[in-house]
Amino acid sequence: MNLTDIVKKIKDKFPQEILWLTCFREEYSITVKKEKIKEILVYLKKTPSLEFDYLVDVTATDYLGFREPRFDVVYHLMSIKYRHKIRVKAQVPEEGCCIDSITDLWAAANWFERECFDMFGIMFTGHPDLRRILMPEDWNGFPLRKDYPVKSALGDKEWETYRELKETSRGWKENEK
Repeated sequence: MNLTDIVKKIKDKFPQEILWLTCFREEYSITVKKEKIKEILVYLKKTPSLEFDYLVDVTATDYLGFREPRFDVVYHLMSIKYRHKIRVKAQVPEEGCCIDSITDLWAAANWFERECFDMFGIMFTGHPDLRRILMPEDWNGFPLRKDYPVKSALGDKEWETYRELKETSRGWKENEK
């Protein structure tokens, strides 16, 4: 079965859930409604002729200022048995920024979903331990959102522990003189 057959099979099974398909350099991306993401991913994993058994990655994209819904949650899947790859995207609005967790399908999703939460602020409903994984627990904001300040003058968004360290290091430098 080639990728065109796989995409046709998905379209036949979920005709109302597919928003659009793209193919670039023989890589397919399927954008679906977020409400059925788990059902679609279960189908891709458990259907014997597909068997997308390897979750390569879960990430997100922020389209602030370009379109609504603002975010895409992106799932990169691979079938080890058949050596097929596919990208499934689900659109997530900024208001009510959440999508179903898939940690019960792939254990690795635990870490990927925590990273998406930490960097983009996307909530994963049903996640067993949704908390920051890269940033400190007391960090304010989500660094990969397009509205997150790029410059170092974060003002009230600056991490409190970092401010304390800066003040302490200034004191050290003055004592060295």
